[in-house]
Parts: sequence; structure tokens; C-alpha cells
Amino acid sequence: MPLSRSGNNGFLLSPLVNMSIRPRAPMREREALRRGPERAHEVRRLRDLIRSAVLAGAYPGGQLPSEADLMIGHGSTRAAVRAALVMLCTERLIERVQGVGTHAVVAPVRAQMEEALGVLRPTNSALFTPGTRPRLLDRSTIPTPDSLAGWLRVAAGTPCLRLEYVSEIGDEPFAIATNYVLFPEAGRLLEVPFRVDWYTLLAEAGVVLGESEFVMDSVLADGLSAALLHVEQGTALLAMDQTIASPDGRVFNVAFIRMRTDRYRFVTHARAPRA
Repeated sequence: MPLSRSGNNGFLLSPLVNMSIRPRAPMREREALRRGPERAHEVRRLRDLIRSAVLAGAYPGGQLPSEADLMIGHGSTRAAVRAALVMLCTERLIERVQGVGTHAVVAPVRAQMEEALGVLRPTNSALFTPGTRPRLLDRSTIPTPDSLAGWLRVAAGTPCLRLEYVSEIGDEPFAIATNYVLFPEAGRLLEVPFRVDWYTLLAEAGVVLGESEFVMDSVLADGLSAALLHVEQGTALLAMDQTIASPDGRVFNVAFIRMRTDRYRFVTHARAPRA
């Protein structure tokens, strides 16, 4: 009986004979594989640290430190610093110019959450400046949709005002808002021009705000929203569903707001109750 490459065909081969044995990777390669995820985490954490400093205005004039200084200040490698800066460039938060350096592209406004809710209107508003203006998309009376009837505590089909607009500062859009307002408040809003911001409109129409609530999450910009807000389709937007009630607790306004996340930072503060 002729012999095969595996040996004598007259004998049964052990199932282990034909199994390939993977050679153990050299120490340097194993270390590289182990360091891969660690380096990714290092870059992510560094990106978050630099991002927070940029948005907080920690760098004078928006000029970021050199790569060498960022390496020393964060105990990171040059590769990690460069990777983190690339991520921030992709966010369009910073810009790098050869021979000039790295600087912040935007300087978001910090605003108290109470101001965004409309229950706080400081003299020098950080959120609603004199340059804020609305660009109307729709201002019409419609039947209350079924999905809103429960929120507004009225029967579906009850007349309401749909007031939709893009908020802009100068020529720069920062939010889209679609409001559904019940009468009689809606009637008062129709009697005054919409010139500045939503809460100024309420005040000038004599509509008193008693309570305001936000439910917030994030959505990706669809094609139309992206065009209206001057961002790329798929950009993450801050999504806020708002209800506004009168002083006696009657909900008269439901709003859906989509806001760019590179223009504002909302601040809130809470204190634990004393024991």
C-alpha cells in the first residue's frame, strides 16, 4: 500500500494530525494588539478634555496650545494629540492652519437652563440677544393632531395655531421650532408681530407663562433640517420637546425644537437636600 504524504494509509490518523497550529505572535505584536484599544480610549478621553476646554473658552483668543504643550499638559503621545485634534477638526470645532496653529472655530454661548425654559429672563440674556430674529416657515390655524390631543388635554381636531420658525442670529441659523398653541393664547399671538424670540412674543402678546418643561434627546438632521440649519445631513441635533402651561397649570403650548449643538451650552445646577 503506497504511503501518502501523511504517512501510512494503513493506519487511522489521529484527528489532531491535520490541525494547523497557529504560531504565537511575537511579544511586540501582542503588545501592539493590546495597546490598540487602550490608545483608542486615550484619544477619546483626550478629545473630550480638549473639547471641554475649547467650549469653555479656556484658551485665550481661541488659540490652542502647541502639540508639544498639549502632550506635556496631558501626559499624552504626539500621535494621540494629533488624533484627538483630527476628531475635533471633523466636528468643525477647531481649525488647523500650517504656520499659524490651531484655533477654535466657534465660541458657544453658556445659558442657564431656566433661561431656555423661559422662566428666567435676565437683563443681559445669554440665550436671547438683540440680534436674535425668527424666520417664519408657517403661521396657520389647523385642527389639533391626534398625537397632540393628550398633551394639550383637548379633543383631537380642536383648532390650534401652528407657528413654525427658524431662529437666527444675524444670518446664522441655530434652531428650528414648531409650536402648537391653543386658543385663546393663539389669538393673542396672531395680533402681534413676531420680531425677536418666542418668549418675547409671548410677553408682548400678554401671554403669561406659568410652567415650562423640556424633554431632551438627540436626533440626526434630515435633509431639510440640515439645509435650514446650515449643517450636514446626519449631524447630531439637540431635540427638545417642550410644554408650556399657564399659571393655573393649563397646558396651552407644545413645541418641537431642533437645535445645533455647536452654538449653545446649557447649564443647570442642583443641590442635594440637607439631612
